Amino acid sequence: MKIKKWFKLSLGAMAMSLAVNGAIAQTKGGSLSMIVQPEPPILIPALNQQAPTQYVAGKIYESLLTYTHDLKPQPGLAKSWEVSPDGLSYTFHLNSGVKWHDGKPFTADDVVFSLAEMLPKTHGRARVILAKYVDSVKKVDDLTVQIKLKSPFAAFMIMFEPGFAPMMPKHVYEGADYATNPANQKPIGTGPFMFKEWKRGEYIKLERNPNYWKEGKPYLDELIFNVIPDSASRAVAFEQGTVDVLRGGDVDNVDIKRLRSMPNVDYTTKGWEMFSPQAYLIFNERKPPFDNVKVRQAVMAAMNRKLIVNNIFFGLGQISTGPFVATEMFYDKNMPSLDFDMKKARALIKESGINPGDYTIRHLSFPYGATWERLDEYTKQSLEQLGFKVNLEATDAGGWASRTGNWDFDLTTTYAYQYGDPALGVERFHIASNIVKGSPFANVQGYNNPELDKVWSAAASETDPAKRQELYTQIQKKLVEDVSLGYLVDMEFPTLSRSKVKNLVKTAIGLNESFDDVYIEK
Repeated sequence: MKIKKWFKLSLGAMAMSLAVNGAIAQTKGGSLSMIVQPEPPILIPALNQQAPTQYVAGKIYESLLTYTHDLKPQPGLAKSWEVSPDGLSYTFHLNSGVKWHDGKPFTADDVVFSLAEMLPKTHGRARVILAKYVDSVKKVDDLTVQIKLKSPFAAFMIMFEPGFAPMMPKHVYEGADYATNPANQKPIGTGPFMFKEWKRGEYIKLERNPNYWKEGKPYLDELIFNVIPDSASRAVAFEQGTVDVLRGGDVDNVDIKRLRSMPNVDYTTKGWEMFSPQAYLIFNERKPPFDNVKVRQAVMAAMNRKLIVNNIFFGLGQISTGPFVATEMFYDKNMPSLDFDMKKARALIKESGINPGDYTIRHLSFPYGATWERLDEYTKQSLEQLGFKVNLEATDAGGWASRTGNWDFDLTTTYAYQYGDPALGVERFHIASNIVKGSPFANVQGYNNPELDKVWSAAASETDPAKRQELYTQIQKKLVEDVSLGYLVDMEFPTLSRSKVKNLVKTAIGLNESFDDVYIEK
């Protein structure tokens, strides 16, 4: 009786599996049309970590792991792993049969090259972790890599997604100048899609990798990332059906409600668990007037962040209470309040001892669409109410990254990802060792607090969650007091897509995933 029951269940499961696989088989192929904005300066995630680069490059490049919505690691290029009891040794076992897009095999040599050679020199975030915590990266055999840490690092297993730790081809980059390598014009990864064409100002096209290591995948033939200059035109493209997917920021927030209500449109805010983006101001703290903490405090008091959330971001987010967003590990909501108060702002300017009229602030505009244009204009107005003269300086995404990374600004606006654990996503903006030129995602404001650097280090190495919380609470309070950055909004990004597009958001990195199992239902 039990055998018959098991047999019936097995047949049922088999029939269901065949039905699902059959449905996918019938819908294989096709082209998925999306938007990338602003147009990325490059598609090499080891060299550039701006959001548009990560979005497109996540289909070309892969990392060792991927992550569930609750940040649990899952196999990627590594099929399994072991961690030593002392938390100092990590052994990764790689999938066999993986090839780069040029046909060369992916091996442990590429992992060693990526983690020990290229990323420590080129990657604004990864180099902080790799230099500070990694003692060695060694090849055990062609499909096994052992990484040894200098000290325990609780966040280590969260860093192996393609934006943070992309695997780069050793045979392409070794011995060459990373920044000027001709291969940067035609990326070579291991992912399910290969670079096909980039017509500047119009689109980026990726094509199906016929030799992808996951058998039968990807399902789609082509990905098209359209470059559409203004948010109104992007909204029209989605309404008219020429675009299938809208990513957070693709259209003005005021249009989200209307587009979401269209028939056969799916909406979700999932897929941002790894990133937890925050909007903030960067002050250049190396010179007057922003080297003066009273001035920075005055600017924050002059910014009505409730207005920013409700009228500029149209409710997609909440007021930031400090350097950690509310979804970040070890967030402490009990931070000193930075309420909107123009009377207090003017009093703080008086306490600072400066004359605002002596300064013309170079505010580098953030070139990511209408929401940011409005925020920059509002920031300008707020500073002018304090007596400053403000010039908004326009640029494109590449220009913004270059100027910010080289400290060529007085003030700018941006948003950044917090990567689940503050040791990965927040520490990098505040420690003195990351005051380095070349990346906009380092400590570009020049905040320098040697005593707090010691607390950052202790918090990252601590394995007791309660003790980590104590240390990170101490850090948050000090950063709010010092206004190390101008914390504005814990952002919420929606994804809108045609209902026929399946398997779109399945992990903690959402649309930055590889899309290897995305398909279009016909």
